[in-house]
Amino acid sequence: MTFVDRRRFLAGAGALSGAAALGVPRPALAQAKPKVVVIGGGPGGATAAKYVARDSGGAIEVTLVEPQRQFTTCFHSNLYLGGLRDWTSITHSYDKLAANYGIRLAHQAAQAIDRDKRTVRLADGSELPYDRLVVAPGIDLKFDSIPGYSEEAAEAMPHAWKAGVQTQILKRQLDALPDGSTIVMVAPPNPYRCPPGPYERVSMMAHVLKAKGHKSSKIIVLDPKDSFSKQALFMEGWEKHYPGMIEWQDPKVHGGIKGVDPKAMTVTTELETYKAHLANIIPAQMAGKIARDAGLANQTGWCPIDPTSMKSVNDPNIYIVGDACIPGDMPKSGFSANSQAKVAAMTIRGELANARTFPARYTNTCWSLITPEDTVKVGGAYEPKDGKIAAVSTFISQKGESPELRRQTQDENMGWYSGITSDVFS
Repeated sequence: MTFVDRRRFLAGAGALSGAAALGVPRPALAQAKPKVVVIGGGPGGATAAKYVARDSGGAIEVTLVEPQRQFTTCFHSNLYLGGLRDWTSITHSYDKLAANYGIRLAHQAAQAIDRDKRTVRLADGSELPYDRLVVAPGIDLKFDSIPGYSEEAAEAMPHAWKAGVQTQILKRQLDALPDGSTIVMVAPPNPYRCPPGPYERVSMMAHVLKAKGHKSSKIIVLDPKDSFSKQALFMEGWEKHYPGMIEWQDPKVHGGIKGVDPKAMTVTTELETYKAHLANIIPAQMAGKIARDAGLANQTGWCPIDPTSMKSVNDPNIYIVGDACIPGDMPKSGFSANSQAKVAAMTIRGELANARTFPARYTNTCWSLITPEDTVKVGGAYEPKDGKIAAVSTFISQKGESPELRRQTQDENMGWYSGITSDVFS
């Protein structure tokens, strides 16, 4: 990552934290440190833990609750699928958070939140008291949103929408396909994690097939939506790089997705049944179970927040960041989670340590590969407005851009990944 790229990322997504650190607290002698517990070690939770601990100068005790000892990023998992990254390059340890900032690591699952007692019960039955709680559980999948689909069915028809074993299953299946194969993807309905993600995945699948010399393999995308993020850019790129290989169908074409059969490896719509050699089924989504069980979600299955602080509208002592929240105009992305976590961390320091705070500002960019050298992006800047996180400026790649500009966009993408993973985990 160049110095300019790193400076741009840290200034855009993290300026709040440095400014807020101007008010580093000095707790009274013999006074117990206030306690912050963070549930979830993704780009939202880990960022919040780091910035509370680092910028409070050790005046706040921070515990990060995350059952996994290493985190594999969903962002850039499509690059792993496409053979452009190896597994270790998208997998990160929490060790530096403990060593550098004194964050306590609880590597077990959070079982329940007692909002009255302000405690989190862990899998071993122990309890963690908190003064402020950050909830960043990511998503759960609604397996039953597609008839015939289930956790068991996902072994044959992987979703790979939570990075880990599912991602590796999907890659093994993709790499084993002979020419003449049919891939069927069922895309998710809105809202869901990473709006351009399914279509970048289609591009990376097509890249693998093309690189292997496939002449007659097909990818069929059955979408419950009428349109999708960066659609014009993807359609242009698919026609240019993978002519005749990718077929996208909206509900007007397929008539509705009726179900899947993992034993027969079929996907059925209102008008046709497709026999798949590989089926990538991405169901509807909702906030992680711990948030829903704690009464932090509304009827949508997602968690409403105060856009000025990322504070739950249902509990003034709880903050919700990342995919589980209702983010207004912001997409559910790793960049968004990192940006939201810094606003939450700043507000928490202000409340618990009398640190200086500033008006909330958020940023996001989502990059998507069509080929390894043809990358597009979309993003914006956001502020609280009319009760939500609202876009104040946006940008998107344009059709017909030069190959040089698209390669530069991919360089930005790789630089951002280096920058954000360092920002979150180092």
